[in-house]
Amino acid sequence: MPALCCLVLAAALAQGGPADVPAPAAAPAPDASGRYRIGPEDLLEIDVWNRAELSRKVPVRPDGRISLPLLNDVEAAGLTPMELREVLLKRLAEYVAAPEVSVIVTEVRSFRVSVLGEVAKPGRFELKSAVRLVDALAMAGGLTQYASRSNIVVLRPSRDGLLSFHFDYAKLRAADARAINFFLQPDDVLLVP
Repeated sequence: MPALCCLVLAAALAQGGPADVPAPAAAPAPDASGRYRIGPEDLLEIDVWNRAELSRKVPVRPDGRISLPLLNDVEAAGLTPMELREVLLKRLAEYVAAPEVSVIVTEVRSFRVSVLGEVAKPGRFELKSAVRLVDALAMAGGLTQYASRSNIVVLRPSRDGLLSFHFDYAKLRAADARAINFFLQPDDVLLVP
């Protein structure tokens, strides 16, 4: 597993490398406003009042869209349930007079993080809510005796490429420990060399 960890980090660095930035001081999850954003594979319940034929339980496909009668494909990933509701209201207004729509996230399946390298149980973990970096390490069974505690890296995909946050486990005893023990975001990868 250490070889895989090194290969993933080396590949990231070879592709122009991730931007090396300090750990986010207060990266709330799931987004900066604290509102949940729909992601691929989440399950949604779309209810159109008095229109059972238009109401559905639908999965968000890997491409981020949902399929609904009359509307066909609708982009859902990246939106809050209320933002998706507004999109559906506008689109349904072409077919239904004064539609009333509710969007309910019935199952969160898009919040996953990977923990690789020198941990007891490396793998990909499906989460139901936000967790801090140390919580993810605990889910992976903790660090092994060979782990480089001062060189833990979090790789985070972003619009601008791959961001890299460095984490020193020993600094958890410091007064500002909450600042370095930040919330993870969907698709973060923790590498423990």
